[in-house]
Amino acid sequence: MPSLQRTVALFFTFIVCAALPAFAANYPEPKEGSWVARDFRFHTGEVMPEVTLHYRTIGSPSNEAVLILHGTAGSGANMLTRNFAEELFGPGQPLDATKYFIILPDALGTGKSTRPSSSGLRMKFPKYNYDDMVQAQYRLITEGLNIRHLRLVIGNSMGGMQVWNWATKYPGMMDIAVPMACQPGPMSGRNWLMRRQLAESIRNDPEWNEGNYSTQPRNMQRLLTYFAIATNGGNIATYNAAPTSAQADALLAKRLAVPFRGDANDVLYQWESSADYDPSPGLERIQATVLAINAADDERNPHELGMMESAMKRIRNGRYLLIPASAETRGHGTTGNAKFYKKELAELMDKAPRR
Repeated sequence: MPSLQRTVALFFTFIVCAALPAFAANYPEPKEGSWVARDFRFHTGEVMPEVTLHYRTIGSPSNEAVLILHGTAGSGANMLTRNFAEELFGPGQPLDATKYFIILPDALGTGKSTRPSSSGLRMKFPKYNYDDMVQAQYRLITEGLNIRHLRLVIGNSMGGMQVWNWATKYPGMMDIAVPMACQPGPMSGRNWLMRRQLAESIRNDPEWNEGNYSTQPRNMQRLLTYFAIATNGGNIATYNAAPTSAQADALLAKRLAVPFRGDANDVLYQWESSADYDPSPGLERIQATVLAINAADDERNPHELGMMESAMKRIRNGRYLLIPASAETRGHGTTGNAKFYKKELAELMDKAPRR
C-alpha cells in the first residue's frame, strides 16, 4: 500500500476501532429501555403530554447508581467504546459493572428519545435547552428508575456541561460530579461562534426549506465535517494524520464520503440548545466532590482563558485535572479516552464521602 493510502487507512482504522461498541469483553451487555414522562414542561412554558426517554443500563439496580451523559448529536450508545467503556466498566475498574448500576440515557432530542423528527413536529417542536434535558434525565432517574441518589454523575462535552447543571440544580442528588471537556461558564467565544455558524448554515440552506424537507439537505455532511475539523481532533494528531496537502485532501475526502445519517432539524435543535448554558451563578451550591477534566489542546474550551481555575476556587471540594497535549490526545475528543484519567477516577470513587 502506498505511503499516503497507508497513513489515511491507519488513521481511520484507529477512529473506527475506538468508536466501536464494546459489548463483548469485560462487562455485561447493556439492557435497553424506554420510559414516558407525562406532561413534560419546557423552560418556554410549552407542555408535551408525553416525552419518551430512552436509556441503557449495565449491572444490577441494587448497586449504587452511576449516571453517564453523552455529547451533542450522540446518544448513550456513544459511551460504549473500547476507549471509555472497556477502560472503566470491567472487573476491578473504576466503574466496575458488578459494583455499580450504570445508566446511559439518550438525552431529550437525541438517540431514541423524543426528537423533532420522531415526533413529527419538525420545527414546531418546543425549543429545549440544557435545563430541559437535565430535567428529563432527573425525571427518568427519580420517577422512571426510582433512584433517589447517585454515586456519580459523569459526562463528556455536552454531557459534561450537563454535569455542571446537575451539580448546581440538584446539589444533594450525587456524591461525585465529573464534568469533562467543558467549562462552567456561559456559552461563548469560539465554542458558540462555531455552533452559531453551523446553525445559521443549516437555516440558510435552500434545501432545508425552513425544516420542511423531504430528503436530508445534501450540505449536512460538509457542515458537520467542517465543524469537526475546526473544533475536534487535536493539533498534533491532526497534523500527524495529514502532514501534507495531498494527505489532508485524502483525509478530507474520506470524511466527506461518510454519509449523513441523522436529521437536519434534530441537529439544529441539539446545537442551538446550548445557547443559554451558564451554570456559573450556582457554583457555590455544589455539594458533590468535583473532578473537572479538560485537555490542554481542547479547541472548544481553551485552557488559556483561565475560566476553570477561577471557577474551581468557588467549589468547596473540587479538583481540576488538565491533560497535557501530546500526539496521543485528540483535542476536544481527548476525554473520550479514559486511560488519561482512570487512576484519578478510581481514587475518587474509593475515597469521596457518601452523602
